[in-house]
Amino acid sequence: MEDNKFGNESSSNSKPPNPLAGGHRLVASATKKSLVRHPSLVRTKLSDVSLEPRAATGDLATEYLPILRSGAWADIGSRSSMEDVYVCTNNFMSHYRSTISNEGTHAFYGVFDGHGGKHAADFACNHLPRFIAEDEDFPRQIDRAISSAFLQTDTAFAEACTLDADLASGTTALAALVIGSSLVVANAGDCRAVLCRRGKAIEMSRDHKPGCFREKERIEASGGYVYDGYLNGQLNVARAIGDWHLEGLKSIDGGPLSGKPELMSTRITEEDEFLIIGCDGIWDVFMSQNAVDFARRRLQEHNNPVMCSKDLVDEALKRKSGDNLSVIVVCFQKQPPPNLVAPRGRVHRSISAEGLKELQGFLDTLKD
Repeated sequence: MEDNKFGNESSSNSKPPNPLAGGHRLVASATKKSLVRHPSLVRTKLSDVSLEPRAATGDLATEYLPILRSGAWADIGSRSSMEDVYVCTNNFMSHYRSTISNEGTHAFYGVFDGHGGKHAADFACNHLPRFIAEDEDFPRQIDRAISSAFLQTDTAFAEACTLDADLASGTTALAALVIGSSLVVANAGDCRAVLCRRGKAIEMSRDHKPGCFREKERIEASGGYVYDGYLNGQLNVARAIGDWHLEGLKSIDGGPLSGKPELMSTRITEEDEFLIIGCDGIWDVFMSQNAVDFARRRLQEHNNPVMCSKDLVDEALKRKSGDNLSVIVVCFQKQPPPNLVAPRGRVHRSISAEGLKELQGFLDTLKD
């Protein structure tokens, strides 16, 4: 079974048509070296998202370890070109490090939704996993390493654009990593990751739209503005990698368009069934709980994450999504999601005042 998958391949032997074939792709360098931490992360707060504390090393023996099965699907949709890219790597550390300090699960899943071309999406898809794996602090300081890798990718793409102006473009980026029993999601843009926990949808990312209160505050503090839902009247996302060519949005010293991700994490337990990662074209026509309900029914039918990903894309097309579509489904167990039986609560019966009056009248007639 192939472990490292880009484009429209999957974790099964089936290989669906690849709409991404033939596109320009920048391949990461094979040179392996320790990365210098991005200066913006030195002595700075990682994120305003509170992260769950992780168990100490001594607790690893009692942790629930997920059994990973993943699949993905993409479709050009109604657009004239395909600018989405995704990656599914069930053991990405083995691709970038000759030695791994500790055994166990090191999986990487990412969706990159390009705009103004797909060069930034291709670049991020190829470089972000490598920058994470080659960080000397990964996985010991996983949150800091991931944030640094996002900014390293953004800076490296800026350098690439100075050498080739035709690369000018941007991309949103969402990366989900499974390290042992920890799930960490890093998001910059409006892709979304949703966890299914016993049938309940748990959003593991927040859409970074310019009109959101926290993003609007950050944008205005950085000298930008929001006009008609667009950042500086140009972009409908508040965070992205690339877009260095757009005037007034981003510079080495900062700017209203940020490439810094927002991180959320959780501990995977036996109650966690699967994770859905999708570009905004999916979430334009699916609410998070609706997507979980739909995917859960499909997995109960065929228990195949590849087919489930295709089902989600096909349903989004039926619902008239007007964007490129990319979905990754990651299952955490071998068996399909179980049927959930809602517990029957105690039945509380009551009688109205009018009913009591009628009952009293009836009882009085019996006395007569």
